[in-house]
Amino acid sequence: MQIGLAENRVFGISQEHRNCEYLLVARLNTVLHNKIAEEQQYFSLQYPSRDQHKIKPQLEVASFTAREEMEPTIIRWMHRMISVQNSFALTINNYSGFPPNTVYLRIPELGAFQQLTQALKPLDGYMESCGCNAIKLNNKPHIAIAKKLTEANYLQAMLDFSQRSFHEKFAVEELILLRRKHAFDSSVQVNKFSLQPSAIKG
Repeated sequence: MQIGLAENRVFGISQEHRNCEYLLVARLNTVLHNKIAEEQQYFSLQYPSRDQHKIKPQLEVASFTAREEMEPTIIRWMHRMISVQNSFALTINNYSGFPPNTVYLRIPELGAFQQLTQALKPLDGYMESCGCNAIKLNNKPHIAIAKKLTEANYLQAMLDFSQRSFHEKFAVEELILLRRKHAFDSSVQVNKFSLQPSAIKG
């Protein structure tokens, strides 16, 4: 009985201090979100697979793990860093892939997006002081259509989708911070950050 109680206490400690997973994404407008969802649905019908999991239409900016009690401080840091950045336009232009299993929509422009991700870099100091890993910045913006494909499906899809056209322009005006406690948990929105208005056409 005492051993069981000891095990429960150890389990409770590990659960209490387990890091949550955080994802910072750019908000997509409803029309674009629905168009990308349609492309994902089309892909799933063309290349059905038991291993392929459903993914949300989203543009990832950064990801990291942290203890939940760190969240208020992280939000304050992010607000200061993001609120001084100007909103900007991005163009989605056709398809490409990450071998051997991911097909995505291309975003050719890197400058404004990378400026945004680099603005988050100073947060690494706080993360390190709390014993957490540095933030993973997405330096190659893209929107995934399908992940975890078999090699055969990936090769065939790249052949097909390289001839398929997709072209949209949208404005990055707001970032959303999502949190989940583990890989099988649903993500919840914990905060949103607005960029400075600018003369852009989305």
